[in-house]
Amino acid sequence: MIRVAIADDQQLIRAGFRSLLETEPDIEVVGEAGTGEDALALVIAQRPDVILMDIRMPGGDGLWATAQIVANPELAATRIVIVTTFELDEYVGQAIRAGASGFLVKDTEPVELIRAVHVVAAGDALLSPSVTRRLLERVADELTERPDATALSVLTDREREVLALVGRGLTNDEIGRALFLSPLTAKTHVSRIMSKLPARDRVRLVVIAYETGLVTAGRQG
Repeated sequence: MIRVAIADDQQLIRAGFRSLLETEPDIEVVGEAGTGEDALALVIAQRPDVILMDIRMPGGDGLWATAQIVANPELAATRIVIVTTFELDEYVGQAIRAGASGFLVKDTEPVELIRAVHVVAAGDALLSPSVTRRLLERVADELTERPDATALSVLTDREREVLALVGRGLTNDEIGRALFLSPLTAKTHVSRIMSKLPARDRVRLVVIAYETGLVTAGRQG
């Protein structure tokens, strides 16, 4: 059973997400919060597998709550999906840095919301094709200030290739096809990279790919 929490200052959105998620037999909504402070308290109390986190909330916004959750090693099992209006949200880059594991737009299709919960709960990052490229373009300038490639010295040449493709938003299946590897081998490479750098999840690998200059806007790998 995947345990999910919902944090949004709009009760209507929380109710809509809850109603949709509770139609799934393997998803349980364990609580709701309307402020960043309440979201943090909810995660501490319930330890959900996934929390859907709005950015703009009173009482400590979603960025603050995300950073607090990520900084607490006791909450490492909780994955955070930022729910954003995207086109209007200038804080997406900060959310990536704070440690969010995925992103959704508020008007996403119901099937995408359910998929997001399953993907993130399984330990993967949600960088869906409909969002990834625009998202990376939006935050590329912020993520590539003063590239420092020294962090990549611990990686093999093959691991650098894999990281570059992760930075482009490719899935394990797509990485496998690009490098003529099985999806399982690609996943193994990604796991080793996470361990070596270290990185909390796949989204952090995207950040590192940009920060080190391995991937830049207009030159992806």
